[in-house]
Amino acid sequence: MFESSSPKVSRSLLWTALVLGAGVAAYVVFTGISARTSDAAHLKERAQTQSVVTVTVISPAPANATPTLELPGRIEAFAKAPIYARISGYLKSWKADIGTPVKTGQLLAEIDTPDLDQQILQAKAELASTQANAALSENTAKRWQSLLATNFVSSQAVEEKLGDYKAKLAIVAASQANVNRIEALKNFSRIVSPFDGVVTARNTDVGALINVGGNAGSELFVVSDIKRLRLYVNLPQSYVAQIQKGATAKFTVPESPGKTFMAKVLSMSQAINAGSGSMLVQLSADNPSGTLLPGGFANVSFELPGVSAGLNLPPSALIFTKTGLRVATVSADNKVILKTVVIGRDYGNKVELSSGLEATDRVIESPPDGVTDGDVVKVAVVEPKKP
Repeated sequence: MFESSSPKVSRSLLWTALVLGAGVAAYVVFTGISARTSDAAHLKERAQTQSVVTVTVISPAPANATPTLELPGRIEAFAKAPIYARISGYLKSWKADIGTPVKTGQLLAEIDTPDLDQQILQAKAELASTQANAALSENTAKRWQSLLATNFVSSQAVEEKLGDYKAKLAIVAASQANVNRIEALKNFSRIVSPFDGVVTARNTDVGALINVGGNAGSELFVVSDIKRLRLYVNLPQSYVAQIQKGATAKFTVPESPGKTFMAKVLSMSQAINAGSGSMLVQLSADNPSGTLLPGGFANVSFELPGVSAGLNLPPSALIFTKTGLRVATVSADNKVILKTVVIGRDYGNKVELSSGLEATDRVIESPPDGVTDGDVVKVAVVEPKKP
């Protein structure tokens, strides 16, 4: 009996081993499949997480309640007189240098005119000769008139003598006019200031050859009235209707940082320049202390009442597309919404939008390339700056 039970025990052990092996194999297979499925799920979740772009959002800043228009301007003297030579000669002396305040009629320089002096002497000699001829002709005409009463000469001869006398008088008048003309030119040898002002240029020196001038750059002196100045601004056509004659403006100059000056619109050209699309506006500003310098540049600021205030954004938030100008905003569920906007004014470091955006919108500061409506984004948390 002992020998017959041994094969049965071996057969049971074999079946048990086979079952245990199958279980272990099934466990290994199940564990491997579960691990791979979990890894695939994690990878998919990680890929989806990394595909969501992180953006920084900002809120539009309200623009000024009273919008302003800032434009570059050019300052000029209210009256500016380039002084040219009317006669030729050599500069004898000059009396006023650049920056010198001068009064009306004050001597600026003298010109030595030797050629003109000789012309005056010649003209006076010719005048004396014509006067002598006229005197002789007058005496002759009188004698012939006395002889006419005795019928010694004919009336025709007397009339001829009277005509000759009148012709001689005309020559005397012409000679006198020539003398007066040359003497008037001689007066131009004294160069004087035409009005109260400041000498802003001196382009000559003692001994320099002086020629009759009139071309730009040949002026001897430039006298400018700087107690009052003119300010010229090119006003864009879209703002012409909002600026009227008599309106006031503020302006600043680089040489006086932090100081603001006032000007008033004096006149407008009433024509649009085809090249720039702007109208030339002339303003006037008082300058009693001489702080403002003619020829310089200014930053002119006009207030534009009656214009609704917009919202300010940095230029980096704008998206330029073929369909127009847009801004990317983020909804409550972190989805992108593209909005079409209109720029009211461009200040360089910021732009003012006149329409298309609400003050409560969350705007993407620097939208990524290819952003479209409905894209899901992640809003970055910006830590507050430490005081």
